[in-house]
Amino acid sequence: MSFDVICFDCDSTLSKIEGIDELARRKGLFAEVAALTDAAMNGELALEAVYAKRLELIKPNVADIGWLAEVYISEMVEGVSKTISTLQKNHKTIHIISGGLRQAILPLAAYLNIPEECVHAVEVVFGNDGEYQDFARHSPLAVSGGKARVCRKIRLTQANLVMVGDGQTDLEAKLAGVYMIGFGGVLQRQIVQEQADCYISNPSLEAILPYVL
Repeated sequence: MSFDVICFDCDSTLSKIEGIDELARRKGLFAEVAALTDAAMNGELALEAVYAKRLELIKPNVADIGWLAEVYISEMVEGVSKTISTLQKNHKTIHIISGGLRQAILPLAAYLNIPEECVHAVEVVFGNDGEYQDFARHSPLAVSGGKARVCRKIRLTQANLVMVGDGQTDLEAKLAGVYMIGFGGVLQRQIVQEQADCYISNPSLEAILPYVL
């Protein structure tokens, strides 16, 4: 099976971390926020039930986001650079579709030569002083079903899509008729193992290549 467009989740797929949890750790709120993240990724809570709550607890400022951007890159999953470059050499279009914070993910995308317009994530809104103000509440990626909505939009021009990710929100891509590869190289979630079209537990992202080329 070959796909023209390969879409990746970011957290626990391209990078080993869950970005919101690392911001929480930086602020001394890790246990509380990580429990909410895990509940959402395991399908126990709707994403919208935890999204605003986590950010209102953490209130990440511009400096926090810059720090997180560096951690995303330093904690890349094994084989990410090789996987992305191989796909690009084979003329595949790469998208990142994430419920994470866009300003923190963009430097990772730039490092991997993925253009900004192919990064779909949630914008943080800062005040003039660089302090946290809000997030883009209209973003489909801050609510359940958002990844399906983004995939449907991409499919308007490029129908042959695959989604690679580790969580419940990545499974939602199937609602848009997208083939879904569960990646368990960082975190293994039972619901993803059971419902993904195929599942990979290898710690290297390169293990997906035979399934998408």
